[in-house]
Amino acid sequence: MKMKMWLRKPVLGLLFLTVLSPIVLYTDKLSTFSAYEFVQEPSTISLNMLPQELSVAHEEQAVDVHIENLTRSVHLQTRQLNEESKEIVTNESSEEDNPIRQVIEGDNRLESGENKEHVKLKGAEHSLLATQAETKPEAQKSSKTKSEKPNERVLADSRVRYLRDQLIRARVYLSLSATRTNTQFNRELRVRMKEVQRALGDATKDVDLPKIAYEKLKAMDQTLAKGKQMQDDCAAVVKKLRAIIHSTEEQLRVHQKQALFLTHLTAKTIPKGLHCLPLRLSTEYYYLNSSAQQFPNQEKLDDPELFHYALFSDNVLATAVVVNSTVANAKEPWKHVFHIVTDKLNYAAMRMWFLANPPGKATIQVQNIDEFTWLNASYSPVLKQLASQNMIDYYFKTHKAVESDSTLKFRNPKYLSMMNHLRFYLPEIFPKLSKVVFLDDDIVVQKDLSGLWSIDLKGKVNGAVETCGENFHRFDRYLNFSNPIIAKNFDPRACGWAYGMNIFDLEEWKKQNITDVYHSWQNLNHERQLWKLGTLPPGLITFWKRVYPLDKSWHVLGLGYNPSVSQKEIERAAVIHYNGNLKPWLEIGIPKFRRYWNKFVDYDHAYMRDCNMSP
Repeated sequence: MKMKMWLRKPVLGLLFLTVLSPIVLYTDKLSTFSAYEFVQEPSTISLNMLPQELSVAHEEQAVDVHIENLTRSVHLQTRQLNEESKEIVTNESSEEDNPIRQVIEGDNRLESGENKEHVKLKGAEHSLLATQAETKPEAQKSSKTKSEKPNERVLADSRVRYLRDQLIRARVYLSLSATRTNTQFNRELRVRMKEVQRALGDATKDVDLPKIAYEKLKAMDQTLAKGKQMQDDCAAVVKKLRAIIHSTEEQLRVHQKQALFLTHLTAKTIPKGLHCLPLRLSTEYYYLNSSAQQFPNQEKLDDPELFHYALFSDNVLATAVVVNSTVANAKEPWKHVFHIVTDKLNYAAMRMWFLANPPGKATIQVQNIDEFTWLNASYSPVLKQLASQNMIDYYFKTHKAVESDSTLKFRNPKYLSMMNHLRFYLPEIFPKLSKVVFLDDDIVVQKDLSGLWSIDLKGKVNGAVETCGENFHRFDRYLNFSNPIIAKNFDPRACGWAYGMNIFDLEEWKKQNITDVYHSWQNLNHERQLWKLGTLPPGLITFWKRVYPLDKSWHVLGLGYNPSVSQKEIERAAVIHYNGNLKPWLEIGIPKFRRYWNKFVDYDHAYMRDCNMSP
């Protein structure tokens, strides 16, 4: 019995140690862990922990104090970085209150979320450690790549320009005495220049350059570096560069002046096709018998209830486009009457074109200006002026004044033609009409124009679209305000308006004696002291305070000189006007605007094919 009691005490002691020692050891382990380690490595505190995992967790406790502090800073920065880490930190702070509870809540929650949280926290920690310590070569490489990308892009975007600059520098070195006398360098530099020129070619963008361009660029840089070492006189280099810049600017001015002159010269000339067409049409016209030379529906010519148009032109094809586009967009084409006046040279051709190509149900009249016997020098001051020797010298002896005359466009011989001034004699040409729409031959109609006749002009004579959006469309652009007569009677900042599509009230014209007003101002301008030649300046004066402004959508200008005309404005316009030198029937016409004009030209017509005319 004593023996049993003696054995009992050691057994109880061993049992006590067996039960309590794991609790003591486990509690000690918990005290050495931080709350962050519970969240960061939940697998190390699982109740089902394997011995291998316990040993790994035990080794992680021996991390250096510096790393532990760094981890804590990572923890704080992670909280600021993204929303995901914020959610994790929130869970962490709630779990810090009772770490044992985190363990005993169950293995299921930990096992379902531990992998996701482990990856997120590890990823955030490693990215921040790489950024702060810069100990990983991948981070250094990534940082270097990011910092270099903008510079690489700038270089790539300017490589064509850099190659051109290299050629300029090379030419400078070839002209300097220090490098010119060095035969070997001179030969090498010329070889490099040829290589760069071949690589550059016609490229305007870096993507157009060949793959070898960068190699040639580096080779040229090395050669230029040699030239720089050979050149000691920097002042000579600067002087030479300044001379090159000055010479280039002079050449630019000369070329711009030549381009301006050639543009005006081209605008004055007649393309071969447009010269061929009237000849071909005239021949066909005179083969017709007299009855076949007449137009139908001539009884409509004086009917004031119809829609009448006045066109004064010697360009057969341009006139055909105006008529075709107007009829194509008319709601009631049988009510539209076109009165065309041309010169005797194109009279037969104009008639033949519309006889061979009648404009649907519309009515056509073609007249010869030479048959207007009332239009003579005794009646029209401008006709007398156009026939004067002074005016002829002004037009045909321009070679002496081209350099000094800034208004070259006003020297166009078209202004010598009375055709250009017929617009001031509408009541005389159409004595039985009350209203008429004037159309230039360089316009295209895109909408029905019959609404113009229903506009109330409120006692004004001329309905037109004003063009005062820019400075050069105001009165001071066209009139000489240094002359006291002009300065006294007109406002230099007054809005101009456009010829090309105008509705004229001929009844008001007669009441206000507009033709007499025009004649009086023409007599005052016999020496061109009030304005240069043309029809817009005398039109601005003659119809001063007699213009009713139409909505801008009726008439859009600029397609003959301004490539920036808005596409939206063109599409909503009733009439588009190719005013300027870049007419759509010329090769110098603006390509993107030419399609609106070509739409109403039948290039498959026999006459067009005979004259080799194509879009």
